[in-house]
Amino acid sequence: MTSFRPFLQPAAWLAAAALLAGCATGPGPAASVAAAPAPAAAAAPIRVKVFVAAMFEIGRNTGDRAGEFQHWYERYWQNATPIRVAGAIAPVYCNSDGVCGAVLGMGKVNSSASMQAILLNPAFDFSQAYYLITGVAGTPPSRGTIGDVFWGSWLVDYDLGHRWAPEENTPGAPTFMPRKGYEEYRRFRLNPALLGWAMQLSAGTPLKDSDSARAYRLRYPDPRARRAPSVGEGTHVTGDTFFHGPGLSKEAQYIAKLYGADDYVITEMEAAAITLVIQRTHGTERVMSLRGAVNFDQGNPRETTLQHLDPAPGETAGGFAETVDNIARVGERVVDHIVSQWPEWSAGVPPR
Repeated sequence: MTSFRPFLQPAAWLAAAALLAGCATGPGPAASVAAAPAPAAAAAPIRVKVFVAAMFEIGRNTGDRAGEFQHWYERYWQNATPIRVAGAIAPVYCNSDGVCGAVLGMGKVNSSASMQAILLNPAFDFSQAYYLITGVAGTPPSRGTIGDVFWGSWLVDYDLGHRWAPEENTPGAPTFMPRKGYEEYRRFRLNPALLGWAMQLSAGTPLKDSDSARAYRLRYPDPRARRAPSVGEGTHVTGDTFFHGPGLSKEAQYIAKLYGADDYVITEMEAAAITLVIQRTHGTERVMSLRGAVNFDQGNPRETTLQHLDPAPGETAGGFAETVDNIARVGERVVDHIVSQWPEWSAGVPPR
């Protein structure tokens, strides 16, 4: 039976011998030992001056039909490298001026989860950041019109409370009752000084309009609904439910007044939840909410709420493309001012 012996080339024998010798004696004083590479220095976190939060994008960030994020991306982050953040629905983009932004996702859970993940990521320093929560929304025809852009004075949560069927209540009475224990996060008053700056800087912004939006407005008898778009302020109502119809619009106004807020002018889905997350980490003194109206929260007097929710082809409001552009036109005036005057703004909202 032939025995098996491993065969080594002479060079391999020499290497093995050297290895054994090293194990037996260790390196001598004259031995040459390669130094371990020094660990790479951790990159300094990005100092965020303004963070712009949008809720969705329709397709790509540029070059196609624009959603809530595209105009912001094209203004500030065309050449930015996407920064992936675990737990966030989309990457964060930052430019060299400290303006960062991201799509957070629609609805309270999506958006607040993304915001929390971004705030806690060590790649960013939010200690002096301002926050601009943006997106499209609805408006009551008594308070706004298609293409309007509203800064939020108050953020009110539409969902936190008790509701029951109208037929189980006194006719005409509200079917909503606040639930105890939610007092600290069912409504937020945004910094009046910051709101005052936002209105001062952006009130005269030229806004786009469209023929389709102009025609659609004429279906409504309300004088405010028939006006051309403008920049305003008021309460933004956050609800995961797409509430529609004059009854629920009236209920939203009732809730806003019940909580001591201003007139309800915008219905949206995220701002109160995102602001709660920011509050728990950095406070709310630097939070702004900016929404553009792309629909009315109810039908006109000649249509039912279901007809308004499910319109026939060609019967939609129009003005979406113009409104998402209007939002960015208005918001960039504030973003650019804060960044260009950063020595005045870094420590807090300066006096006007």
